[in-house]
Amino acid sequence: MKKYVLCFGEVLWDTFADGKKAGGAPMNVARHLVQQKIDVSFVSRIGNDDSGKKLNDFLKKSGLHGKHIQHDEQLPTCEVTVQLDETNQATYIIPKPVSWDNIKLENGLKKHARKAAAIVFGSLICRSKVSCDTLRALLDVSSGLKVFDVNLRAPHYDKDTIETLVAKANVVKMNEEEATLLIGGKPDKLKENIIEFQRKYHTKTICVTRGDKGAIVWQDKKFYEHPGFKVAVEDTVGAGDAFLATMVKGLLREKPMNEVLERACAVGAFVTSRRGANPEYDKESIRAIRREVAV
Repeated sequence: MKKYVLCFGEVLWDTFADGKKAGGAPMNVARHLVQQKIDVSFVSRIGNDDSGKKLNDFLKKSGLHGKHIQHDEQLPTCEVTVQLDETNQATYIIPKPVSWDNIKLENGLKKHARKAAAIVFGSLICRSKVSCDTLRALLDVSSGLKVFDVNLRAPHYDKDTIETLVAKANVVKMNEEEATLLIGGKPDKLKENIIEFQRKYHTKTICVTRGDKGAIVWQDKKFYEHPGFKVAVEDTVGAGDAFLATMVKGLLREKPMNEVLERACAVGAFVTSRRGANPEYDKESIRAIRREVAV
């Protein structure tokens, strides 16, 4: 197995009513991979401002700082407003343009992508042409897993770009709302819709997460399902990122999909039981969740 996973995309501050936490889906996935003992290379761009300096320090402490963290002299570091509803579901207000809209194809980045065991990327980074072109160049040279976390953030996407990214991926992960947009069909015919999606894009692995109802995966002409675990929800920020990191680890280590899916659901549930996207792992709590009877 190649040595590391390359996570490409946004890094930012999530601003809650009571303070800020470092975030951004690709960075969150990277941090969860680090906690799961997977070597990670994170590619992003931050501003040359106070917020950027603090993010830079955070990335260093998190083991994610390296030569592929670019610095922008003009565009600011991103600060996102996170709003939680009465059920602790999050919505996001994302400013534009910001530093990660301008990730450049710097020297050595293609070579770096060629050596990666997997590239993990999302849709938000492709709202700008510069960052999207850089991502596409890396995907074109990669021979590893290409893992697309659909992760739509209205109004920062268009369907044509999403379909292009899907076509470049061999693993696609989306939630139920995203599946409805991309797959179409009737909501109560999800399996049939996934099969049609696979026929159109020839994706090797398709995962649809279903919130507290778990997830469903199509792989090698077979469906795998897990109904999820019941926990007291603190907030849902980062739960999908934790799920995806766990899934990537399982895929790289070629674990049985039913085992991968169960653990991914458990780690995602653990994250919803804590505040913020990147709680420090409590292995005993995760084991306790896995011992619980599924919902």
